[in-house]
Amino acid sequence: MFGTYFYNESMRRMTIAFGQLFNKIKVKRKDSEGDVVQSMAVPLAYAPKEKFLVRLDQQPSLDEREFAITLPRMSFEISGISYDGSRKLTRVQKYKQVKSGEDGKVMTYNYTPVPYNISYTLNVFTATAESGLQIVEQILPFFQPDYTVTVNAVPSLNIKRDVPIILNDVNYEDSYSGDFTQRRAVIYTLNFTAKTYLFGPSTTQGVIKEVQSDLYSDTDTTNKAREERIVIVPNPTSADADDDFGFTTTITSYTDGKKYNTSTDTDE
Repeated sequence: MFGTYFYNESMRRMTIAFGQLFNKIKVKRKDSEGDVVQSMAVPLAYAPKEKFLVRLDQQPSLDEREFAITLPRMSFEISGISYDGSRKLTRVQKYKQVKSGEDGKVMTYNYTPVPYNISYTLNVFTATAESGLQIVEQILPFFQPDYTVTVNAVPSLNIKRDVPIILNDVNYEDSYSGDFTQRRAVIYTLNFTAKTYLFGPSTTQGVIKEVQSDLYSDTDTTNKAREERIVIVPNPTSADADDDFGFTTTITSYTDGKKYNTSTDTDE
């Protein structure tokens, strides 16, 4: 079972959807009369918090602006993945999609996904307390405590799922220290949990157009003649696997291996 390559990009799509929630946040600065003198979009990157802290520590001086990080900015990362047994579903459910292929119409299907919680950490870095409050206030009102996004989990099967993203907590840190020439960094850390599902490999097979069953009165099917043959075909024969169709049943009876009676029944 393991070793069969498949990649539905479920976690990648979930991570992209999470990042898109915060990629249009802005910070505005006003003068003493309340007029906006500057408006800037807050850059967002997938990166760990430590990466930005190291940059701040290496070039903290205001006299070295050409190497310093421009604030404000935000970063996010996956901080954990865990199985969620409370959302486990029945295993026998199928998700299917019928498409036309080189050998006619084929059906691609996948079984019930597995529930997993993906933990995300969003870091907000600002040079002033006011900028940090502006950013955080543009985020918190939308989480009560969750916000639901729709993710295209498996595009080949057109499977879309609504995924709640829960805001767990918000932490605050002011890293200012030293004299007046040192940079100040106000850091907010927001922890989220996305309750998503992961799908296994998809399977493709041809659409079954006819079912035939031979009935015997003895388990010795080699030396004994069949007594009845049942053939079932969809009605109409052009019906697809996902159509609401009837079927035609043809029952042929045999005596000593010779056909003697045939009956046909159509179920609309």
